[in-house]
Amino acid sequence: MQGPRVWIVSGPSGSGKTTLCAALLRDPFWKRRLLRSVSATTRPLRPQEKQGRDYTRISEAAFLGLLKKKAFLEYEKIFGAYYGTPRAVLTRAGRRHKDVLLCIDVKGAQTVRRNLGRARVTSIFVVPPDIQALKRRLCRRSTEGKKDIEKRLKRVKIELSHMGQYDYVVVNDVFDEALDQLKAILAAKSCEVAVAANKPQHV
Repeated sequence: MQGPRVWIVSGPSGSGKTTLCAALLRDPFWKRRLLRSVSATTRPLRPQEKQGRDYTRISEAAFLGLLKKKAFLEYEKIFGAYYGTPRAVLTRAGRRHKDVLLCIDVKGAQTVRRNLGRARVTSIFVVPPDIQALKRRLCRRSTEGKKDIEKRLKRVKIELSHMGQYDYVVVNDVFDEALDQLKAILAAKSCEVAVAANKPQHV
């Protein structure tokens, strides 16, 4: 495997994927081993989001300029706003001997898998227990208007249709249990790689 391993976490808006990734990175064990990629976006930041921590907000002109320079590993335009994963995160992770954690949408995940290869990428799809729970979470977040919530719920069907392309699925019903499942997946897959890499050769 050339370059750092890439862990992709995807899921519909309101599934809790971002919160799960943040909690994973607060764990002392995984904090030392993972480098989270901060996506660039042209979308205005939500009240609870912080520049440079949750997203790097830039102008559309700046985003398109970076796009021409092929500075993104993947990018997508969602609900009128651009989102992109800086390619430089792979270099930074390699220098620090860490894996990369990407919290991206299903189309972005397809692009990363295609560009880096499945041997290097492990993908995890986070889902809510049901659609009603997802709707409640979006309403509780109260950062989108009714029309935006309806658009996001329509997009859920599209995103769920890609679930079969992922290596693992985590149902985020009870948060702590979902977090434990996420950690277990990373631990098991990491051990699998370590065993394969250190497999004794036939004499």
